[in-house]
Amino acid sequence: MPVINYLQFNGKTFEVDVPVGSSVMQGAVDNMIEGIAAECGGACSCATCEVYVDEAWMPVVGEACDIEKDMLAASSAWRTNSRLSCQIEVTPDMNGLVVTIPAA
Repeated sequence: MPVINYLQFNGKTFEVDVPVGSSVMQGAVDNMIEGIAAECGGACSCATCEVYVDEAWMPVVGEACDIEKDMLAASSAWRTNSRLSCQIEVTPDMNGLVVTIPAA
């Protein structure tokens, strides 16, 4: 399983094994990582699972689709490397992925 690195705004880091085919959001929820509320359960209908993808990983993760971009547009914490973690499907080449959880 790929290891996903979750960085919280307070400096805590969590290394989590996340199954291929799962989402970065589900990996956080399953491991009770604070800061990813996931209120819509992964339906891309809120922005409570926003993360900042480390710039080095953006080519692997890819850009947000139009629906995701619309959700992110409402975020006060939006950055160019913002993604909804529910929309990032974990693949084998994401081993070591680094995402930062915005401050609440």
